[in-house]
Amino acid sequence: MIRKIASFIIIAVLLAVAIMISAMTGSIKVGALELFQGLLSGTNEQVEVIKDLRFPRIIVSMLTGAALAVSGVLLQAVMRNPLADAGVIGISSGAGLVSLLIVTIFPGLFFWMPLFSFIGGAFACYLVYALSWKSGLSPLRLILVGIAINATFTGLGQSFNYRGSYAVTSVNQAISSIFTMKTWQDVNIIAIYGIVGLLLSLLLSSWCNMLSLQDKTAKNLGLRVTRARLLISVVAVLLASVATAVGGLIAFVGLLVPHIARLLVGSDHKVLIPFSALGGALLILTADTLGRTLLAPTEIPASIIMTVIGGPFLIFMLRKSDRVHGN
Repeated sequence: MIRKIASFIIIAVLLAVAIMISAMTGSIKVGALELFQGLLSGTNEQVEVIKDLRFPRIIVSMLTGAALAVSGVLLQAVMRNPLADAGVIGISSGAGLVSLLIVTIFPGLFFWMPLFSFIGGAFACYLVYALSWKSGLSPLRLILVGIAINATFTGLGQSFNYRGSYAVTSVNQAISSIFTMKTWQDVNIIAIYGIVGLLLSLLLSSWCNMLSLQDKTAKNLGLRVTRARLLISVVAVLLASVATAVGGLIAFVGLLVPHIARLLVGSDHKVLIPFSALGGALLILTADTLGRTLLAPTEIPASIIMTVIGGPFLIFMLRKSDRVHGN
């Protein structure tokens, strides 16, 4: 218990420090005291620019990371597979592709992107389940099918870059993982959908714990396993889809964060879910801050940083996991 409390305190402090560093660094640099005074008084022009441009970016990156991390936790509970992640198995790319298609054809529906993303993510999740099923779900088959679907949807989405349309270019910028020019409207969208999804995931934490048991045991304890898996999957797709619609296509967050979180706070989802949310927020905020400061004024998308980190980590998990090898 002491270790869990200490882990929560440490990650909360690290997140607060990351927020301060992200707010103070960039093309406009201010000190901590100047930042606080400017926020309170509203008379400092530099701080007002930071509040209008940098704070929405910080909040969107944090909520994107939290949503993707918790989505990973839920998918891993449903699939009983520590390698399940919305980015790896194609849910995020499916969400991005469908929203891109709809908004390209009907530009006036741009602000309904979260809904279209959810439809695309749900379709991708269905394909993964349907194509992986063969007298049961094999963890290895699940991941391989998911990677294939992810590659297919990603390729289809990228093909739109070569059509030369300004509208298409604008939409691609909207679903990219660069958090530049995020507004308070983006914050409102991801906050509404994301917070609802995070609260629902906390309410479903007991079901997630029971799904770690054998299906027969869970049924004997009164759990309707099929219904539980369906509802948890819906919440996971909702979180991944809204994160994709507002924050862009970012993989490996739901793979990295839950694995590290389990090492620190254990596998009880009542603790694992909120800790993963904090961990995901810290990870993406840090990646975005590094991406915009390392080679300033050039920006490195957070998705590229996560790919560089997550690719080797996936290989490590594949080699380590006994379940993947069928042992």
